[in-house]
Amino acid sequence: MSKKKKELKMPAVEELEKELHREKYRKNFGRTLRSTIYTLITVAAVSILVATLFLPVLQIYGSSMTPTLTDGNIVVSLKASEFEQGDIIAFYYNNKILVKRVIATEGEWVSMDEKGYVYVDGKLLDEPYVSEYAFGECDIEFPYQVPEGKLFVMGDHRSVSVDSRSSAVGCVSSEQIVGKLAFRIWPISEIGKIE
Repeated sequence: MSKKKKELKMPAVEELEKELHREKYRKNFGRTLRSTIYTLITVAAVSILVATLFLPVLQIYGSSMTPTLTDGNIVVSLKASEFEQGDIIAFYYNNKILVKRVIATEGEWVSMDEKGYVYVDGKLLDEPYVSEYAFGECDIEFPYQVPEGKLFVMGDHRSVSVDSRSSAVGCVSSEQIVGKLAFRIWPISEIGKIE
């Protein structure tokens, strides 16, 4: 009986090189893909951390800050510990974030006449950001002294804003503050520093 010998065909050198190249490519592609995914996850985590802790991004709802800020604006706030008259701040109130302008700081006396003009320590406040003065919703007695560690805030649209003039909101303490509004990033046509 004769057995047929099975002939094993040895691959050519070119075929071996092609297979080796394909295998190296597959390993490099896998490494690159994993590296890219890890980088994207790290960047996303850092971005969320920065946005949450240092630069909260907020969307404006309502009209209490018009004409300075309008419904739908998206703004970036900066964490800060010191505030001065004219700063726009975001703060927590009843599980919401409100945005108002600092009118007076601790120890200052605030007064308001029936037309809606505001006085701080007896001096009329220069308010170029207000387009329409109004007494608004007010149930506090003037002159009013801002308590220690608090800020007296008001919206720029005085007739609709509920702010420190109302005992429901009152003055803002540092624990409530999210940050000072610095930049508007939406809409694109209005990108820039907030005054």
